[in-house]
Amino acid sequence: MTDIAVILNPTAGNLETVRDWQERVESIARRCPIRITSHPGEAEALARRAVEDGFARIVAAGGDGTVNQVANGIAGSNCALGILPMGTVNVFAMELGLPSNDLALCWDVVEAGNIRLVDLPSANQKYFVQLGGIGLDAQAVKETSLAFKRSLGPLSYLISAAQIAARRPPKLFIQSENTSAREGSFVLVGNGRLYGGPFPFFKQAVIDDGLLDVVVFKRLGYLEIIKYLHDVVFSSDIRVPEIEYFQTRHLSVTSEQDVPVELDGELAGNCPVEFQMHEKALRVLSPPSSA
Repeated sequence: MTDIAVILNPTAGNLETVRDWQERVESIARRCPIRITSHPGEAEALARRAVEDGFARIVAAGGDGTVNQVANGIAGSNCALGILPMGTVNVFAMELGLPSNDLALCWDVVEAGNIRLVDLPSANQKYFVQLGGIGLDAQAVKETSLAFKRSLGPLSYLISAAQIAARRPPKLFIQSENTSAREGSFVLVGNGRLYGGPFPFFKQAVIDDGLLDVVVFKRLGYLEIIKYLHDVVFSSDIRVPEIEYFQTRHLSVTSEQDVPVELDGELAGNCPVEFQMHEKALRVLSPPSSA
């Protein structure tokens, strides 16, 4: 009996590709049970059941949301997380150095069994693997329909963000021993370096250093934030006074307004939110070179 189970989200990505993805995963993972999700949020429960059934390696076949759910399902166990990157985007797979366009090579990584211990941050006791956002990007996630996401992919979030840009941003209140910023309009919290794709946004981030990387956009309008997002992505450092970048193990963000929170591209409630870091708490199957 194999010790590998696959959790497949067949709705990740464009509808026309769903059957193709399913057939490809089935052909690669021939000897392994494949548990297919039938509704949103089911991947976490399927992963938890796979842990109870004794599987040692549990593979998330899908996008960042699927990886997030499987990570939450196996958190606290000795199981290792494998990834077959599919769907709209899979930033965590990029962070680990997995080839996003070659499922067979990713399956080779799963079978090789090289385990890397990485940090596992949480927000209000829900785990995430790559990114948390409070404000602009969470609002864009909230207002991007599934059909829109399927038809346009990552571009759908940019279009939603552009539609939100004319609004007045919220006031966010930030508490951490490692920051001078007390108020902001938009906050991003990273575990790794990448944000939104292959973009090195969190310049000092290391996925196993025990620290959250935080970027606070201070009292800025949304149009200014979008401009600075571009500047941060394509510069080697953050030097502008309107943005503060720091590292911490604990972060609290509150607001008097109803401000959404996203984790790994999925909505996860509203402020207030407490971020904590759980050092090297997740076992992942990764290429040896990614360490």
